[in-house]
Amino acid sequence: MNIVLIGTVKFSLEMFSVLVESGENIIGVVTGKNNKINSDYADLSSTCQKYGIPCFITDDVNSTDVIKWISDLSPDIIFCFGWSKLIKKELLNITTMGVIGYHPAALPKNRGRHPLIWALVLGLKKTASSFFIMDERADSGDVISQEEIIINDDDDASSLYAKMICIAKKQLLTLVLTLKEKSFIRQPQDHSKANIWRKRGMVDGIIDWRMSATAINNLVRGLTKPYIGAEFSYNGNQYKVWKSRMLDDTGYENTEPGKVVQVKNKTVVVKCAEGTIELLSIDPQLVISEGEYL
Repeated sequence: MNIVLIGTVKFSLEMFSVLVESGENIIGVVTGKNNKINSDYADLSSTCQKYGIPCFITDDVNSTDVIKWISDLSPDIIFCFGWSKLIKKELLNITTMGVIGYHPAALPKNRGRHPLIWALVLGLKKTASSFFIMDERADSGDVISQEEIIINDDDDASSLYAKMICIAKKQLLTLVLTLKEKSFIRQPQDHSKANIWRKRGMVDGIIDWRMSATAINNLVRGLTKPYIGAEFSYNGNQYKVWKSRMLDDTGYENTEPGKVVQVKNKTVVVKCAEGTIELLSIDPQLVISEGEYL
């Protein structure tokens, strides 16, 4: 089976690598330059060079040049893993089998942007790894493989991303076999159960000490590396929080949100609207005294 792969993030590279290493016939890759939009950007062109696979670098996967390039390769199937813009009809119709997309959420629920981040920020206990037949809308095509992903209390963006990759690799190899045998099952999504997560903005990453300790901790978990990081300001400077831990507020019931109640070596404990939170990793290092306010 001749495969063309489209993608430009770490997940794309991981899926590309597992397909090549398992002996699948990748006849072309479409990828993009690092435009700073994707914090998990990965260079697929170097892997293409390593294995002698043709590579097309573009910012517009729906351009006439890309459509012609892929069409001339005559692929049996196209995989699109990690491309943030919608695929248009002309590209979707190049092969009889269509284009297979991926979304790390329990489709039809939680379509849209930043699925791992929102799952953590909202405190979800589980999500899913979903492969589907792409159509012209976002994440709305028939599901052909879906596996549940459990989100533990100590998971953050980095560990959840790793879980997603591990599960998706196994899924993909099984899926390729069913595609070859034409034994895969298309499960139409129930659109009445769908919701669409919006694009995250800068304001969504700002810590407000009037939030609960749980909400702040979830925000830190969701935005830690490889993403942009949750942040707060102090004395006109911006600080990123990469790791935190919730504490109870015993003894601080009458303390206002934002007050620093403890300073422990390089960590700081701050009173929140509900509970207190220990900031375990702050960049740059925060110099502050107990009793001051953030």
